Amino acid sequence: MSNTESPPPMAWRYCGNQIKLWRTRAAISREQLGKEAGYEYETVKSMEMGRRKPTLRLLEVADEMCGAHGLLVAAQDYLKPERFPSYTLDFMRYEAEAIVLSSYETQYVPGLLQTEETARALLESSWPPLDDETVEERVSARIDRQSLLARQTKSFNFVVAETALRCRVGDAASYTRQMEHLLEAGKPRHVTIQVMPADRGAHPGLRGPFVLLETPEHEQLAYEEGQHVGALYGDAERVSVLSQRYAMILRQALNPEESARFISKLAEEL
Repeated sequence: MSNTESPPPMAWRYCGNQIKLWRTRAAISREQLGKEAGYEYETVKSMEMGRRKPTLRLLEVADEMCGAHGLLVAAQDYLKPERFPSYTLDFMRYEAEAIVLSSYETQYVPGLLQTEETARALLESSWPPLDDETVEERVSARIDRQSLLARQTKSFNFVVAETALRCRVGDAASYTRQMEHLLEAGKPRHVTIQVMPADRGAHPGLRGPFVLLETPEHEQLAYEEGQHVGALYGDAERVSVLSQRYAMILRQALNPEESARFISKLAEEL
């Protein structure tokens, strides 16, 4: 499944349309609603069209002016930030069920292995910036997702490029804690963490990051992600290509013991 940049959440569009319907029914103009709520005409229009999230203030004012008797205010419960970007949702569902996850990452520590500090710093660096509520929701979601690592009947294999490990997200202390967290995360026998050194030269991993999944039914899937797109697919030929690449990446990466020493050295360099 492939997705381009996602549209605004359906809840925004539905809620905005309800505001418009109630406003029209009550013969209230956008200008009147905006003046009462303290918003410009274009702001109200954007909320009604679902391009912007309708605010609690607008819902309260519209509810009162249109005589909705709490029906518009009730929409607030459905306007909370998405815990994950919409283009990742299919992957998240399969990841939760998978019995084997094999990941190769080139840019940063994989989400399943991030400390809360790292996750927060990465999300706060998003541009255009995410609002504080969305940052908090997604940090919480990322940390909650790490509970998967406690399932000993699942197998997790991570290969992380040296360049990703040397990217110091946050201050020196938080970077050290991230490296120490990686060492702890790699101790259980069902979790393997390996490092791909930068001196390996040309290798298949240079084409970019990806994740391989095996479902309980032993279906093989692959996932690739870019700036604003995620692709989850089960086409046997495409999955085979990435599986072959992953096998070669494993041959060129440091083994788990060497990788642990490498990560320890990085933490001590500060």
